[in-house]
Amino acid sequence: MVEYSERLDHIFASLADPTRRDILRRISRKELSVGEIAKSYELTFAAVSKHLQVLERAKLVKKERRGREQVVRVSLRALGEADRYLERYRVLWEERLDRLEEYLSKENK
Repeated sequence: MVEYSERLDHIFASLADPTRRDILRRISRKELSVGEIAKSYELTFAAVSKHLQVLERAKLVKKERRGREQVVRVSLRALGEADRYLERYRVLWEERLDRLEEYLSKENK
């Protein structure tokens, strides 16, 4: 279970940063080269590369060398892991809110 927790820690830590979330948003539409990604931000190329390394370590993106460029694409597997984790809490809160709604409707009668 610890291995699973560490993966989730990396995923959620990666998603905690707005720049990394924006990078994911951009590459979810289409694959982009590292250079194309870097052009979108007022950051150094090195800073963008570090953001990509964090995303890659969390397995949220995959890089592939194509000629002289590195192309970055989203890896849906890690996002699926995060979604499955959050689904448990979504179900829990929906059940709690349903019970609260029932309680409140009985109180208002």
